[in-house]
Amino acid sequence: MSASLHNAAPRLRPMHEEDVPGVMVIELLNYPYPWTEGIMRDCLRANYSCWVYEAADSIIGYGILSVGAGEAHILNISVHPDHQGRGLGRKLLNHLLDLARGHGADTAFLEVRPSNRVAVHLYESIGFNQAGLRRDYYPAARGREDALIMALAL
Repeated sequence: MSASLHNAAPRLRPMHEEDVPGVMVIELLNYPYPWTEGIMRDCLRANYSCWVYEAADSIIGYGILSVGAGEAHILNISVHPDHQGRGLGRKLLNHLLDLARGHGADTAFLEVRPSNRVAVHLYESIGFNQAGLRRDYYPAARGREDALIMALAL
């Protein structure tokens, strides 16, 4: 990755259809069982709040939020491995939570793999608490992995 990409100030903007290939690069790098391009496009068509972080005309992160009936659901949030550890995930998550508040949501929910300790720590540091467990929610190398259901009062 070029030095200019690392030094460019990232900018947060709404995701567009033409961003999906760049989003998929990150999705495929970060997840052993990634969402498909079709799922990403469906989120855009459903008018979910879909956002990207862009630096030097490259997508370096993204987040997807659904809001309805007073609840917000963080559906997906991810940062390119070359840009992790710089606070972009936290900024993106806070942006999605601000959007949820603006849409009148009282509570935000998300699911996360218990094995994803970095993400669990991020969510807990923002104030999310475990609200439940979905058994066998995620595909895993040896069968299925549970999902922690986490909630945050907005």
